[in-house]
Amino acid sequence: MQEGMQLIDGNGKFNVEGLQDFMAATEFAQCGLSYSVVAIIGPQSSGKSTLMNHVFGTDFKMLDAYRGRGQTTKGIWIAKSNEIEPYTIAMDLEGTDSSARGEDNTEFEKQSTLFALAIADTIMVNMWCKDIGLEHAANRPLLKLVFQVMKRLFRPRKKTLLFVIRDHSKTPLGKLESDLREGIEKIWDAVGAEPETHSSAALSDYFNVEITALSSYEFEEDDFTNQVAHLKQRFFNTKSPRSLADDRLEETASRFSARAEEIWKTIKDNKDLDLPSPKVMAASVRCEEIAKEKLNQFTSDDDWLELKEAVQAGPVTGFGETLSSILVTYLSQYDKEVIYFDQDVRNAKRKQLELNALEVVHDAYVTMLEHLSSNKLGKFKSKLQQLLNEGEGFVASTAHSCARSCLLEFDQECKGIQLQLVKRISLNFTVI
Repeated sequence: MQEGMQLIDGNGKFNVEGLQDFMAATEFAQCGLSYSVVAIIGPQSSGKSTLMNHVFGTDFKMLDAYRGRGQTTKGIWIAKSNEIEPYTIAMDLEGTDSSARGEDNTEFEKQSTLFALAIADTIMVNMWCKDIGLEHAANRPLLKLVFQVMKRLFRPRKKTLLFVIRDHSKTPLGKLESDLREGIEKIWDAVGAEPETHSSAALSDYFNVEITALSSYEFEEDDFTNQVAHLKQRFFNTKSPRSLADDRLEETASRFSARAEEIWKTIKDNKDLDLPSPKVMAASVRCEEIAKEKLNQFTSDDDWLELKEAVQAGPVTGFGETLSSILVTYLSQYDKEVIYFDQDVRNAKRKQLELNALEVVHDAYVTMLEHLSSNKLGKFKSKLQQLLNEGEGFVASTAHSCARSCLLEFDQECKGIQLQLVKRISLNFTVI
């Protein structure tokens, strides 16, 4: 069985190194788009870990009935399922309504639920059959939070909410399903009546709602095992109408680590209602990486370093044209490598790359201007002295005419060294 790895501890600390090691050990990064993430939420001691272990073949810590009920899962744990294809990550969350945290300390359960919502393809809502209709035991407050967030996401991606009714007894499943769906719709409609939400959107626009029931693991273990076996089959990548394996993220597995960390940071910073779509978030991370790579390549470019050294000794003929050509080379490389990412993101990162590049060349550019300024000042003095020597005499008009001539030449030479980059972008390129 696959042991779990604590992704986020009970204090909300994200395990960066642990996730990187997990991805390497399980070869997650090589999966491309062929993977799925399944998370489970529900009350403390409701058998979430037990269910995940039976469905996905994981080894999450389970409740020991002989030692009494208490908190077994702290924080958020993940494990790879070795029994399901495609590659599936099972995510076990700390239980809600935890006596260990106290009645008023619900911040972490909200944060962890939002994290599951943002990162998972399928969210299993584990609940006792007897709790259907009860406010807190049936996760109604958490469901309301989930619905609020989904309605305010800029570009929401449809999720599957799989309600797992535990310890199903004599009440017909059809009746339970009807009651549960009615309750879910009421919560959705209530959220839709709130400001800043898309009240016209239907529940089905955001969620695939699925409902299943399981017998008691403690008293009807054989029935439970058979029912779990049928549930497990729904997570395989099949063409069955009841398959749960069709929900896919819009990004490759190699970006999972960076995206998960960014999502958790966003939630911890109380920006949960502004989570970008997976596609936009992946584009932001990757475009920034490419921009940094191109900036580093530019700063170590031999032609740039040679030009930088040459301008220290004196004015360089064709300075602006040469430097612009070097910069355009790396900007063009950036454009080619980010062409398939979100346009707004890649444009924003490109502009930042341009600004960073101008920071790098700033001193050399100023030095070149100083050379031009010094040369023109010397030319002005020489020309003025020549006029005086020729008997012009010193008059204000002579000095003004001479100064204007030199300034016009200076302006023309400045235009000659001006970078095409500075001309193109909206930027006050300060040189003094």
